[in-house]
Amino acid sequence: MKIDRRLTLVGIMLIVLSMTMATQYATTNVGFSYNLVHPSNAEIRFIASDNSTDGVHILRIADNSSTNRVLKLRLGSSWTSNMNNTYTAAFGIVNEENLSVTISHVNVSMYNASSDYMQIWLHGDRSARQEDDGTSVCVWNQGSVGFSASDSVWVLADGDRNPWTMNNHDGNDITTRWNETSHVRYSLSDIDAVNGTDDYVWVQISIEIPSNAPDGWNSGLIWVHFRANTTPNEGG
Repeated sequence: MKIDRRLTLVGIMLIVLSMTMATQYATTNVGFSYNLVHPSNAEIRFIASDNSTDGVHILRIADNSSTNRVLKLRLGSSWTSNMNNTYTAAFGIVNEENLSVTISHVNVSMYNASSDYMQIWLHGDRSARQEDDGTSVCVWNQGSVGFSASDSVWVLADGDRNPWTMNNHDGNDITTRWNETSHVRYSLSDIDAVNGTDDYVWVQISIEIPSNAPDGWNSGLIWVHFRANTTPNEGG
């Protein structure tokens, strides 16, 4: 009988322990929200500058009336082998957040085994080729990335949350006007961007086509990787 009592006590203790453990579980919730906007009004946005061979901005949205408003770069349609084609301001990158944003690296992925002839630089002088601009940083060279997520290639200073302007923090608000043909905002300003000081940077793209390049379209995606600081500036 003593053994039976001990077993009964153990069983009761297990039941009480199970009840105690069960009370540790709870359910709660927290609300969230985020807003989707036109690409030209985003916190980090791309702006147009140079024109393509058809006279329209390289950076464009083909169908602005649909909800699938995809930014694309039209880098020309009639190039041939053994040519180098350079756009010093294929597009610009503008930060509108009230905290600074670091561009860590850039990489390119090609569609359908297309050949990668692309070279990309970040630089401050919109109208200067990279070899004439001491601020330029080569971020992609025909399949070679050169940087990683831990690097800091260019720092975009905190913005003013106004998609109509970009700011060089010297008191110059540069207007980024709307273009009804390319369906994006653009700038032709020659006020140079300064790494870590201004909220914008220019992107130069060169297409260096070898003499043995086959005919056909080459296409893909340019990936720009950002790393944001987590603490906004006071008063931002």
